[in-house]
Amino acid sequence: MSNNSAVNSKFIITIFLSALFAYAVGIYGNLPWWSFVVTNFLISVVIVQKPSRAFIAGALGVGLLWLTLSLLIDIQNNHILSIKVATLLPLKGAYWALILITSIIGFLLGGLAALSGAYIRNK
Repeated sequence: MSNNSAVNSKFIITIFLSALFAYAVGIYGNLPWWSFVVTNFLISVVIVQKPSRAFIAGALGVGLLWLTLSLLIDIQNNHILSIKVATLLPLKGAYWALILITSIIGFLLGGLAALSGAYIRNK
């Protein structure tokens, strides 16, 4: 296996593990919502990558997971809950903006946790 393909496979594995552990902690754990931050941190400590790649991998894993889950939940209830929450917030009932903000928050938190783990690993 060449060095470039090893780097790419680590990147893809990190994205998959970030999403998997974030989902597992959220569904099966009796833990706070932010517990995925700890799992992303630990994944980046264990899997050695450049900090920039660790950030993108952790961010994509959690961001895409949150985007997928929020879209599935939103479609299942015909946008009723998201429209009501978007009306309470200064989004003027734009449910898509609420889903986008949710994904961005997951993206940033997952990425920053993975970035922190990569920096700890480099020390």
